[in-house]
Amino acid sequence: MRSGVDEAYERLGGVDVLVNNAGIGMRTVNPRFLTHSQPFWEVTPDGFRDVIETKITGSFLVARAVVPRMLAAGGGRLVAISMNEATMIRGGFVPYGRAGAGVEALARVMAADLVDSPVTVNILLPGGATATGMIPDDFPAQDRARLLDPAIMGPPIVWLASPAAAGVHGERIVATEFGDWLAQR
Repeated sequence: MRSGVDEAYERLGGVDVLVNNAGIGMRTVNPRFLTHSQPFWEVTPDGFRDVIETKITGSFLVARAVVPRMLAAGGGRLVAISMNEATMIRGGFVPYGRAGAGVEALARVMAADLVDSPVTVNILLPGGATATGMIPDDFPAQDRARLLDPAIMGPPIVWLASPAAAGVHGERIVATEFGDWLAQR
């Protein structure tokens, strides 16, 4: 069976931009994580491993398969999706926050490894909790109304894939602050 990366290359003729975003979320560990916090010692080892394997190992494996092909093709863009630092260290968010910190650390290592190459690596985070399928069903409606629309990630990703972002490398960009960040460049 061909891998998803092989199939993407076959169907698309290559990959110019990799948005590295893997996750199964806290719901798999604690279905009510936003309203009923669970301390780390109550997280099952299997639940911990599943989130870590999906977020960190998944991001590594896809980048490992794509980046050498980008290098051989003469360039490419990798955008690693991260999270707010407060989420990374928030109580009750084991292993999700820690996995996010691992993804960001991995992206920083990738950026360092690719610093003198035609492949750029940048980190993008939404800037707050987003209205995704990872939010528990019992999350209060008034709080749900304050969640960010996931579409907030679109403009910075499109910009990072564009010629205007040539040479932008090793940056950590917050989508809710993208306009200001871009204006300061």
